[in-house]
Amino acid sequence: MIAGLPLIYVVLLMGAAALVIFACGLRMTSLADEIADRTGLGEAIVGGVLLGASTSLSGTIVSFTAAFDGHASLAFANSVGGIAAQTAFLALGDLIYRRANLEHASAELTNVFQCGLLIVLLSIPFLASTTPEINVFGLHPLSFAIPAIYGFGLVATRWVRENPMWEPVQTERTRSDTPDDEQNSGKSLARLFAVFALLLVCLSVAGWTIARCGAVLSSEIGLSQTLVGALMTALITSLPELVTTLSAVRRGALQLAVGGIIGGNTFDTLFLTLADAGYRGGSIYHAVGDVDYFWNAIALVMTGVLMLGLLLREKEGAARIGFESVLLFAIFGSAVTLQSVWG
Repeated sequence: MIAGLPLIYVVLLMGAAALVIFACGLRMTSLADEIADRTGLGEAIVGGVLLGASTSLSGTIVSFTAAFDGHASLAFANSVGGIAAQTAFLALGDLIYRRANLEHASAELTNVFQCGLLIVLLSIPFLASTTPEINVFGLHPLSFAIPAIYGFGLVATRWVRENPMWEPVQTERTRSDTPDDEQNSGKSLARLFAVFALLLVCLSVAGWTIARCGAVLSSEIGLSQTLVGALMTALITSLPELVTTLSAVRRGALQLAVGGIIGGNTFDTLFLTLADAGYRGGSIYHAVGDVDYFWNAIALVMTGVLMLGLLLREKEGAARIGFESVLLFAIFGSAVTLQSVWG
């Protein structure tokens, strides 16, 4: 249906879907912050699991739909390109948080653990590409490892929060995750989750729309699927992460901001398993090219830099922005420039 529309309508439809994603992401931040306080799970856990997974839903739909339609590069680049973009959003958060370096102030062991988990998950596509193209129930064997490792990571993250073997040093610039009594809206917890679920439905519809529009633009304009996936659909479907990150930082919910990005990125690796399941031309890891794996490598490097920033906890760098944020901007900007040259 979308394929038969004039190009200008396709662009407008994609823009409308982007606005839906933007609005849903904005509302989800306040809901997640209140849910974190009301359930006692903490901002890092709720940000990394509930908020991270929820804001990634539109991207999930894009990757699966694109793979099912046979667009392997679009599906793969949307996943790993989104991880790179969302990591860069934390650098923006650091830039607007004027009190101190964001990674220093948001000290939380679970976020460091999630970074390590994400590095392991991002390494799997490289490993899969070097193994024979084998399919088990339509999936490469290593595609089964991604959700298994992710599930283990969720359990381990909860354990790390409840039984920390080390804790970050508290400084005058550290912002602790304490429940905010003023945050209580008076709504029941069930109602909060119901509203959250409704927003998820809106994100799903918007994600499906963007996937269809992205495929049409790639075909009609002649842009490569990797370019559309990494720099168009990935950025649009990452709008919830951008909104929730900046909103959480402004609210002072720093663990929620950092945890939402890292947790969302970890959840985004599940896109690869879904894309492999949806792609009917064999293993998706063998169907994509070097340019697609370039974005996988960029996401891996940026996650490593972020993890180093969380461990070093620089109090304040130039203009109160940490070294890791400067590097994240530089790495992502260079990657976008190279991708633009490749086309």
